[in-house]
Amino acid sequence: MTKRNKIIYWVATLWLALGMLSSGIVQLIHLDEEAKLFEHLGYPLYFLTILGIWKILGVTAVLIPQFPLLKEWTYAGFFFAMSGAVISHIAVGDALLESFGPLLLIILTVVSWYFRPADRKIISLNQ
Repeated sequence: MTKRNKIIYWVATLWLALGMLSSGIVQLIHLDEEAKLFEHLGYPLYFLTILGIWKILGVTAVLIPQFPLLKEWTYAGFFFAMSGAVISHIAVGDALLESFGPLLLIILTVVSWYFRPADRKIISLNQ
């Protein structure tokens, strides 16, 4: 892995972790603004707790070494959660600006996944 790719990976991964951790904590503590957003989107408030816990666990999975299969599932979960957030905002007629956070997290998820080091990838038996 080149030095450039390593830097891209760590910058994207740390920003992704910060974004997911901060939004996970906000959801876990049921911050009023987040609760109002979830009601606006039509989701039950218990989703805040579920998403908050999964985001925090996902950050841990992405940052710790080893467990490449768990990392793959985590990246997929982050992608599905954030693309679901974007679609939810579109479905209720929100302006595109309301989807900026989730769109940024999707981009960071894809960049982190793409530039991850070989020891954080699943080894194919067909190679």
